[in-house]
Amino acid sequence: MNEGRFNESGRAFKTLLPGLLLACAVQASASVTNPRIGGLIWSEEFNGTVLDTKIWTPYDGNGCQIGLCGYGNAELEYYSPRNLAISDVPFERGTRALAIQARRERQGSNEFTSGKIDSYNKVQVKYGMVEVRMSTPDLTTGLWPAAWMLGTSAQAWPRKGEIDIMEMGHKASEWSQSGAASANHFVGANIITWNQAACVPGNETCAASTAWKTKNWYVPATSLVNRFVKYRLYWTDTEMRFTVEDNGVEHDLYDKPLPVNSDALKAPFYLLLNLAVGGNFTDAATPSQVTAPLPSTMYVDYVRVYQLDGLGEVKLGNQTVPEVGKFGVYTDNSAVNAKLEAGTTSDIWVWNNNSIAAGSLAPYEGSNVLAWSYTKPGDWFGASIQSRSIRDLTNFRNGTVKFRIKIPANVSFNIGLADTYTNVNWLNFPANTTTFGLVRNGDWATATIPVSTLAGPLVALQSVVDLFMFSSDGNNIPTAAFQFAIDDIVWDAGTPAQSDPPAQSGPQSVIQVSPTTLQFTSTVGEWADVHYTVNNGGQMNVRMRLQNGVNTFEASGLKAGDVVRYSFTYWDAAANHAVDTVPQTYTMQ
Repeated sequence: MNEGRFNESGRAFKTLLPGLLLACAVQASASVTNPRIGGLIWSEEFNGTVLDTKIWTPYDGNGCQIGLCGYGNAELEYYSPRNLAISDVPFERGTRALAIQARRERQGSNEFTSGKIDSYNKVQVKYGMVEVRMSTPDLTTGLWPAAWMLGTSAQAWPRKGEIDIMEMGHKASEWSQSGAASANHFVGANIITWNQAACVPGNETCAASTAWKTKNWYVPATSLVNRFVKYRLYWTDTEMRFTVEDNGVEHDLYDKPLPVNSDALKAPFYLLLNLAVGGNFTDAATPSQVTAPLPSTMYVDYVRVYQLDGLGEVKLGNQTVPEVGKFGVYTDNSAVNAKLEAGTTSDIWVWNNNSIAAGSLAPYEGSNVLAWSYTKPGDWFGASIQSRSIRDLTNFRNGTVKFRIKIPANVSFNIGLADTYTNVNWLNFPANTTTFGLVRNGDWATATIPVSTLAGPLVALQSVVDLFMFSSDGNNIPTAAFQFAIDDIVWDAGTPAQSDPPAQSGPQSVIQVSPTTLQFTSTVGEWADVHYTVNNGGQMNVRMRLQNGVNTFEASGLKAGDVVRYSFTYWDAAANHAVDTVPQTYTMQ
């Protein structure tokens, strides 16, 4: 499964404590061809009655909600929590499993619905043996089941890395060349990372696939429809191996182990499970080309992580530690609590190499400076300082961002900030105008921006990735060449103001009852549901508890800065119909 594809049971424990680390001792050398499998580190057995949202986040959308319609693969489905269930498996008595069902039903502009979940910010894995026992439905043409992983890094795909433990539903041109009888007789695995050698016209993302012109599949003698097999990833700091155990016999998908030759593959990954409909990976580019019988269900019996030759680590909960005090984005000498180091913990991206080149202006302080030369009048420019890991800057909400800049007074520019949810906010610095204390005299000067202003109403400070963005003003593109430089960029938390969380009242309301808990209340309705998202994540739909005429529900596990968007549906007995309320937003204090 590819994110942004270039054109392209009481059986094991399950513990959930925020920030918990489950690991084993590291051994210097490890083998994936003759592995020593140790104890079980973590598992999800899918034996309950409902999906455990402490582990998984269900998707609710077609990708357009994050600016990636079709999830970068031209997929045809709308992912809905309604298509997910924990249920008995009809073809294997006594087994309960996660059921992901694809249906031919309209949801907005989509003609199909299906299900997808991930463990982002809840469960992350690094090394070990990952085993997924699952079954797939009749794929025919158009269904695309996958069990896969993405790197937890804040870097964009494919720099964060992708590991496809299994995926099926390939184009006929791919499965037929292997001698497979159908799409149901062919399963593949893949690793995708960024590689300079892959930067060719048509592949601007520079995504490099280990499956490129390489045998990466298993062809079973018997169709995989509605029968369980075990897919395994053996992962160490030097090698990866993909296998499938079918009827007790283990088969390699690649002819030999793959080298771990990217830093992205030496970092933690989170899990994803989904059943896509159509898309670039399949032969179904349009709804009419989907011939798979629907509804169809993919079942996942369990996901387990074992020790492998002394390696293996699972972390539970959000691993992002909030920054405090002063945080340096780009500085040499300023006194800070912590800072980014370009090329090590951050990257500096130039968005338009046609308009700016390296400049010659000296630093404001220290020995490093962001110095550029604008060389193409009439063209736009832009750049970003992007952290390689997510930064939690909620402690800076009442603080400031200070930076030094040397730029001609007649040049208008923008400063921006972006989070991992694709939210962006920009502030304009007009030419020949003092803005945020920046004196425009062409010499080094200082601007100080309140963080609340820079973040605006949308940017989630608990999940920032682009900590400083700089661009031309689209309404005032420069008409002459010039040089400019930026230096000494520091976030300062200052002294946070203390205030009590505001209470809300009315037929429907929310009130923050603790630093981590938000209570939803509806005083009307024989029944009421609350629908909510946290930081634009998957939507939760919950039937509230009715007691003494009041419906309530408490959402826990939240933290300061989390943005909760919510609405209610309640039963109006007098009108004899359900009523949907207008969506509202609450930010945790």
